[in-house]
Amino acid sequence: MKRIFICTAITLGLVGCTTGNKPMESRIDLANLNTEAAPGSDFYEYATGGWNKSHPLTDEYARYGQFDDLAERNREQLKELVLEQAAIKSEFGSNAQKIGDLYNLVMDSTRRNELGYTPIKPMLEQVADLKEKSEVLPLSATLVREGIGGFFHTGVGADIMNSDNNLLGLYQGGLSLPEKEYYFDTDEATTNIRNKFMEHVVKMFELCGYTHEQAVKKMQAVMKIETRIADKSKNSVELRDPAANYNKISYAELKEQYSAIDWDCYFGKLGITGVGEVNVSQPDAITEVGKIVNDTPIEDIIAYMQWNVINSTANELSDEIGEQNFDFYGRTLTGKQAQQPRWKRALGAVNGTLGEVIGQLYVEKHFPPAAKERMVQLVKNLQIALGERIDAQEWMSDSTKKAAHEKLNAFSVKIGYPDKWKDYSKLVIDGKESYAENCRRISRFMWDDHIARKLNKPVDKEEWFMTPQTVNAYYNPTTNEICFPAGILQYPFFDMNADDAFNYGAIGVVIGHEMTHGFDDKGRLFDKEGNFRDWWTADDATSFNARTKVIIDHFNNIEVLPGLKANGELTVGENIADHGGLMISMQAFRNATKESPLTVIDGFTPEQRFYLAYSNVWAGNIRDEEIRNRTKSDPHSLSRWRVNGTLPHIDDWYTAFGITENDPLYIPADKRLNIW
Repeated sequence: MKRIFICTAITLGLVGCTTGNKPMESRIDLANLNTEAAPGSDFYEYATGGWNKSHPLTDEYARYGQFDDLAERNREQLKELVLEQAAIKSEFGSNAQKIGDLYNLVMDSTRRNELGYTPIKPMLEQVADLKEKSEVLPLSATLVREGIGGFFHTGVGADIMNSDNNLLGLYQGGLSLPEKEYYFDTDEATTNIRNKFMEHVVKMFELCGYTHEQAVKKMQAVMKIETRIADKSKNSVELRDPAANYNKISYAELKEQYSAIDWDCYFGKLGITGVGEVNVSQPDAITEVGKIVNDTPIEDIIAYMQWNVINSTANELSDEIGEQNFDFYGRTLTGKQAQQPRWKRALGAVNGTLGEVIGQLYVEKHFPPAAKERMVQLVKNLQIALGERIDAQEWMSDSTKKAAHEKLNAFSVKIGYPDKWKDYSKLVIDGKESYAENCRRISRFMWDDHIARKLNKPVDKEEWFMTPQTVNAYYNPTTNEICFPAGILQYPFFDMNADDAFNYGAIGVVIGHEMTHGFDDKGRLFDKEGNFRDWWTADDATSFNARTKVIIDHFNNIEVLPGLKANGELTVGENIADHGGLMISMQAFRNATKESPLTVIDGFTPEQRFYLAYSNVWAGNIRDEEIRNRTKSDPHSLSRWRVNGTLPHIDDWYTAFGITENDPLYIPADKRLNIW
């Protein structure tokens, strides 16, 4: 098990601490505030109203916040790197050649418009030639390897009961709409989305050469099949349950229990051999696929598979097809008004394909070693603080505390960038071929690489699940690791020139958030080795669950749009992590400044600046369509409620801003979340 980094060369939290000869600064931008708002009535508006007003939504965004703003700044840096590589006269097969050709392929709209949908005609015809039911899933597997959606998902990941080893898994899939509820909910907004989706499917078939009558008939077949799959799929809340989604069986049992599918042939087309055991994560959905293939007319299956080809490749084809695809998935679902500029789409394609090549260039130019060193110490300080928070819990028994400390001490920490970079030497990008043809090759490379690295292999504990340039962070329970890519280690999350009130309130809470995921309602079910194992006493587990119900009920009662409530069950893990991040980081901040407390700056105490820095991270604007979309599908609460829904459960916030029982955000002390 990889241990955490420890660095004692950097000392934080001392008054007069400097970066070089420059004193540390507050870094709270007063222009981001709206001091006309009352903190106890709407702290989100108070802390972020100025930023939100100065950053109105542009047509290309359904939501635009601090994460997006930093991603835009990163994107400009990545664009410069990509264009530098594209300008290099390089040998075919070099990384520079791959970057340049792929970028130019996306930018060449003239060529793509001339080709129209012809690059996918061979696949559409291949599907149309299906004659026997026995051919359906083998062809689907062949197309999956080409990057085309199938009836369900297949992949290899850590076995949660034996986290050192990988396990082949089968997972529900096959849907074009984001969640199963879109197929069944009858409220006006969802019904409208469903109707718009059906219109969209018809238009896409027409753009790919089918008559209106053919397109309508094919759409009806798509809806029948997807609705059946959706009916047997689990919803987002059910998918959060590790135990319910772990159903490991032998390969012989798979073939016996799911005999409607020829697994030897299916896996063979995917290059999967030597299968010993399989996790059938959502059995009902896989069973239903077998029934659909057996009892559905072949022409309906052909329509569904052709739709998967069109839907999966829409952004690789002509502008007309891409615009229609955006009209539904962008305008209707999220409220966006315009696609991103083509250069951003081209950059996204390069970044999504050659992410670690770009990442290596990015960290060399934009991530100084000193930033990594300071983050290492911040993480260490947060780890100490979490240990203290564990010890402070009166509801937790000594035996559970001991196991919690063992898990905390075993955390693996990844900061900035991986020690080992991904090898792209087998990937061929050929600028003489169409963008769509290159996308098929990219998909085959990624699939084959996934299988070669993981199938029947031990888990690679050094693997990163985000590129260094990503503006995000994560906790992975099966490796018990926290990861902070270089992309997020910038203002407003992290600032080398900022004082501890700012950095602990911003990146400190992010660190504490990811650490708390190891002890949230699902993360707590994994032990220090990353195995799914109950290390809690029965009484402690009961007490924990009773406490989490407080935050579930609180968010279930938040109205995010007229008639639409937040989903406390879906967001409980993230809400616990926000709460824990705040509690842990404030503890670490006080530890760091205990000997030399910080002073008032711009009229704000250090504690006030801590909570302002936290809230500023969540500044942003969002369209109503996206609020609805995220409420149905996103395990993270909306940004407004990560402030107004979370801070009222923090006792210290009341003290910092003088919040009283007369304020609308006030929650009685005995009704607040109290875990970490």
